Amino acid sequence: MVGLAGCRHKTQVATLPKVLAPVELEDIPEPENLPMIDAPPVKPLPVPVLTSAGKPKRGEKKKPAPKVVAPEPAQVASVAPPAPVSAEETAIGSLTAGGEASPQTKQEAADLIASIEKRLNALPAQQTDEQKAQVSKVKNFLKDSQEALKSGDAEGAKTLATKAKLLLDDLEK
Repeated sequence: MVGLAGCRHKTQVATLPKVLAPVELEDIPEPENLPMIDAPPVKPLPVPVLTSAGKPKRGEKKKPAPKVVAPEPAQVASVAPPAPVSAEETAIGSLTAGGEASPQTKQEAADLIASIEKRLNALPAQQTDEQKAQVSKVKNFLKDSQEALKSGDAEGAKTLATKAKLLLDDLEK
């Protein structure tokens, strides 16, 4: 019961003395020639990039191989091994459905690659330092596009070059 009743002491509010004489307010003139101070340019902090280099690698526990009982010989169908794949095809993979690309498509892809390289080289050094991750992505798409064009995949090269162009447009804004 005592806890619900609250505090029994009354709070006293301090009273201020009454002002008997009115006080005149003065206007303070602003100085005419204020010195202009330029703030030094602030370089933004670099964007943090997640890397797996700092994480310790944990090995998976290997389970013992189960014992295999040799089954009785049965008829086995033989399958021909797949045709060997060149290093270029495994690096990028097939980007299009295939078919012979027209010379016009090859030329468009080559022109697009050349314009992106020119724009990438024209970027200011400060901007490339600040946006390293984005510039790296553009360069990777550009490199993959060039490899696709060399391997004869003009449609894939054009697609990759378009992706690089869109990232570069976003970077230049």
